[in-house]
Amino acid sequence: MRGVVPVLLWPIAVLISACAMPPQESHDVEQAAGTVLMARRLATIAESSAPSRNVFMNQERVALQRQQSLPVDSRERVQVELRWADELLRAGDSAEAIQILERLRKEAEDAAASIAPTSRHLIRSLLAVAYLRLGEQQNCLEQHSAEACLLPIRGGGVHRRQEASLEAMEILGDILRETPDDLTSRWLYNVAAMTVGRYPDGVADGWLVPPAAFESQHDISRFPDVASGVGLATVGLAGGSVVEDLDGDGYLDVMVSSWGLTDQLRLFLNRRDGTFEEQTAEAGLNGIVGGLNLVQADYDNDGDVDVLVLRGAWLGPAGSHPNSLLENLGTDADGRITFEDVTDKVGLVSFHPTQTAGWADFDNDGWLDLFVGNESLPGLAHPCELYRNNGRADDGSVTFTDIAREAGIAAGGFVKGVAWGDFDNDGWPDLYVSRLIGRNLLFRNETSSGSPSFREVGLLAGVGEPVQSFPTWFFDYDNDGWLDLFVAGYARSFLEMRAASVAADYLGLETDAERPRLYRNRGPGDDGSISFDDVSAELGLDRVVLAMGGNHGDLDNDGWLDIYLGTGAPDFRALVPNRMFRNAAGRAFQDVTTAGGFGHLQKGHGVSFADLDNDGDQDIFHVLGGAYSGDVYQNALFLNPGHGNRWITLRLEGTRSNRSALGARLALEIDTGEGLRKIHVTVGSGGSFGASSLQQEIGLGDAKALRRLEISWPGGDVQALVDLPMNRVLHIREGDNEPREIQLERLDLAHHRLGYDAN
Repeated sequence: MRGVVPVLLWPIAVLISACAMPPQESHDVEQAAGTVLMARRLATIAESSAPSRNVFMNQERVALQRQQSLPVDSRERVQVELRWADELLRAGDSAEAIQILERLRKEAEDAAASIAPTSRHLIRSLLAVAYLRLGEQQNCLEQHSAEACLLPIRGGGVHRRQEASLEAMEILGDILRETPDDLTSRWLYNVAAMTVGRYPDGVADGWLVPPAAFESQHDISRFPDVASGVGLATVGLAGGSVVEDLDGDGYLDVMVSSWGLTDQLRLFLNRRDGTFEEQTAEAGLNGIVGGLNLVQADYDNDGDVDVLVLRGAWLGPAGSHPNSLLENLGTDADGRITFEDVTDKVGLVSFHPTQTAGWADFDNDGWLDLFVGNESLPGLAHPCELYRNNGRADDGSVTFTDIAREAGIAAGGFVKGVAWGDFDNDGWPDLYVSRLIGRNLLFRNETSSGSPSFREVGLLAGVGEPVQSFPTWFFDYDNDGWLDLFVAGYARSFLEMRAASVAADYLGLETDAERPRLYRNRGPGDDGSISFDDVSAELGLDRVVLAMGGNHGDLDNDGWLDIYLGTGAPDFRALVPNRMFRNAAGRAFQDVTTAGGFGHLQKGHGVSFADLDNDGDQDIFHVLGGAYSGDVYQNALFLNPGHGNRWITLRLEGTRSNRSALGARLALEIDTGEGLRKIHVTVGSGGSFGASSLQQEIGLGDAKALRRLEISWPGGDVQALVDLPMNRVLHIREGDNEPREIQLERLDLAHHRLGYDAN
């Protein structure tokens, strides 16, 4: 029955969020002209959006429905009321949705009611989901605890108000008795049972997802969520994150977006007492709204890190929105940081749907360039953009020029992730493009031969899959000096954007759902070409995860890079855990989701690894929240408990190279007492959805000494330093062989944690 639950044409949907941030207190901040211009432009876009065409303007769509009269024909009326209930659920009004669905269920149970069997199933299925969401709202949102929604749910995550979950269990049980092979209902029944403390003993054997399915393969120790206690548990929709020292005081700050068209970008500065304070208005950012992703870089080489906001993703014809380049103007005499939207001024204004971009100095001239991956559909071309940085002009300005076509890199397709990395070790950054529709692309940088030039070699290198993919990045997972490639699979169909395929994977059942790829770089062959091997299955990463956000870092400072994936889909039935995989010395990736407390059931997006408390290990900031205007949730900050290994944090400053040192390759040689070992990292913000700090936080394992650090700077200079101190933060300037130690106070974030029960 077409229209009962609106089919999600996700790539061509139109979004406006009804989850706008509340008005902030007024501040005497004079906004720059570029910021005012962009704010007005964004306000006009929001005001002109039409709820009749927009499946995500849920509160506005509910208001329109209330103006309509119900059909006289009973079958037509049922369909209209089902659509109404579904819209109410998406808008966040679960209670009213339940009222309508309960009445429809009662009618369906009446033998005289002329409601088709398919409608009866939809009524019960949607009602169960509505009860589950109501339970989340009453408990996880209104009475939030640090263990809320962490799979398997237990301890402080068990609901205090259990009526809604019990109702969901009753309905899901009825469905399973009729259709025992319904994996989505089976999965949701187990989740509901967890929320009321009836898992596993209260779940029938035939319906149980056994506890063994959630067991971790390594005890990584618990990472408590401390966001509520430190001031970072902001509530919002899907969005991006940047963790960086934005105000230049040495301590890491947080910037976060929520993708609704009226959702305010938010800046939180580190107060250096274990908490964060919002300084959005004071920084001149009011009116800079929306943005599904953020990525940072010092584009003008002035020493202050700037931020790019990406907009319009998933919106198809209605997604021709401008991105924002926010120039960091530094701090004034009072220590107040300000930003200016300079998008128009620098030549970056364009109108395409996107959520992904990457900074790199592709021509090695010392100035960072920008690639923006746009979303094209049949009949709707939005070619990708490559903006060459023109450097600083005589008047002091820095501008960009789009040379994508000239460089042979104006790729089409529905681009969801981009990653720069020098996969062939020739000193020139190459580019990988992950697409949701069609094979992925690998562009080899051949600029060294003259003018800007890229050649697509994805098929030859063997990295075209998965054909439905999302976040991606280069990293050297096996520390052999050659960059490997990770690309996360997503759903092949609307039906896969639910829990069934993930449940099948947990249960060990056959499923043809899309899976991630981990490509190991084989290095040069006999003919000098580079190819990759798919080692996903061999290393334990061939999991069904529905990955949207993601990044990598070193959880236990052992010198091997681990993976965290934010998961989900717009559908409320996509209640699946975010996943953490520990790198076991390059030989396998172990699922440590449960042991670490990372298995959040809410929709996962921007992921940032960063040492926020200056204790030498990486914490994880995670933006949580979905697509529909009522699918909001608190963001999380998982605090690293420490693992006793050595570490070093490096803040690199390019002189001939770009100031951020983006793309610099680091080779560290450590003495383990049993021989020498090498660790390889590349300077960057990590994955393509979520941005880690540009300072390089490197685990050294059980090293007895750090014998040598070799830095291959962008542009070709190689700098070697020997016998460096460990467990220190060092500032290294290109060409200067005397590192400067940075003294930072360790911050007690754990002291502020709220509602965490280690049991």
